Amino acid sequence: MKKRKRNKNMKITILCVGRIKEKFYSQAIAEYVKRLGRYCQIAIVEVADEKTPEKASEKEELQIKEKEGQRLLDKMKDDMYVIALAINGQQPDSVGLANKMKSLMTYQTSHIAFVIGGSLGLSESVLNRADEQLSFSKMTFPHQLMRVILLEQIYRSFRIIHGEPYHK
Repeated sequence: MKKRKRNKNMKITILCVGRIKEKFYSQAIAEYVKRLGRYCQIAIVEVADEKTPEKASEKEELQIKEKEGQRLLDKMKDDMYVIALAINGQQPDSVGLANKMKSLMTYQTSHIAFVIGGSLGLSESVLNRADEQLSFSKMTFPHQLMRVILLEQIYRSFRIIHGEPYHK
């Protein structure tokens, strides 16, 4: 069987709000970043999160999302195909995500950016900038854990794209 050439020119950027504080999340993220290095250039770009007051009003929450959103938008480049993680986004299975990434890499772009919002989610301006929205579930996950889940699914996608075995 002929080995497929790896596309090391492919760039994947994870744009996210906030820093990882827990060591176990950091270790999992580092492991997937290492694994992904075989397939693409991977970068994680963090922007500062805003402190959310205990009983924040709807207006305050909107302002917080807009501030975080502007920081994310400032990190986006014109050549990025932006996929925002949003609860109302499309919910493909792993093969569907792999097929989408393969199609994007083959026909549209060499730079995919996945965007993870803060604890309040993403601003309308970020959702409007996104080329599409992706959801992993209707459930809510901590944004730190979402980073690990996203990296695992990107890694799984590359394994699928290259016809390599990966546990199901």
